[in-house]
Amino acid sequence: MMLCPVCQKNLTDDLSRFVCENGHAFDKAREGYVNLLAGRHKQGSLIGDNRDMAKARRRFLEKGYYDFLAEELVRLLFRFQKENGTVLDISCGEGYYTDFLRRKTQADVLGFDISKEMIRLAAKKYRDVLFFVANIASIPLQSGSIDAAVQICAPFHEKEFCRILKKDGILLSVVPGKRHLWGLKEILYENPYENQPDKSDYPSLRLAETIRIDKTAVIEGRETIADLFAMTPYSYKTSEQDKQKLLSLDSLTTQLSFDIRIFKKEDTL
Repeated sequence: MMLCPVCQKNLTDDLSRFVCENGHAFDKAREGYVNLLAGRHKQGSLIGDNRDMAKARRRFLEKGYYDFLAEELVRLLFRFQKENGTVLDISCGEGYYTDFLRRKTQADVLGFDISKEMIRLAAKKYRDVLFFVANIASIPLQSGSIDAAVQICAPFHEKEFCRILKKDGILLSVVPGKRHLWGLKEILYENPYENQPDKSDYPSLRLAETIRIDKTAVIEGRETIADLFAMTPYSYKTSEQDKQKLLSLDSLTTQLSFDIRIFKKEDTL
């Protein structure tokens, strides 16, 4: 189902590389992933999250604080009878959710991200998943090849998501709930603000349902709190003084909240 990012012809897995009929070849890295970025982004070394951010994300997720989200995604795949199909993890990061879905379902699970550092880390640990580096605006997969796609706190690209989904395919799109990480925000900001819901209209994808899941968690340890902070957009826009208020804590009690939006591709599209 892979497509050449240069000419959009089908790619064939030739053990050590992927190659198309026009002779464009993409070598597999020693970790097992393939870089399918093309043009000016071909190298991908400076795009997306860096190695330190990737490692922080892995350390935090492996402590299980967000497993309630992963378990809900698995439940929804079974509910919509997609647990035996082909599932794509969009902007999969270092692969924690990708591997979780693979282990808990019988699906053929793929994952991609624009960050080569994230994909390198994912492929090195999770050998049973095909990971590739790609741009969300030009996903190198055949049209109508995916039964279900999972998109967790990543950019939304309606045209590409609709293109790769089968006619009865679903998209599980995860966004932070209104008070996600509220306890963290209370430490960082004098006047914390709620996350605003995405009210965008996507004509080619029908919003069938929105499910909210949340829990209160106690994040233990300064390193774990620092790893959580590194995963958030607040790490880019918080003053050093406010950062230190958070990073000096030994534990942090906060709400974890996610909205899962279930989109369906209509049979008529």
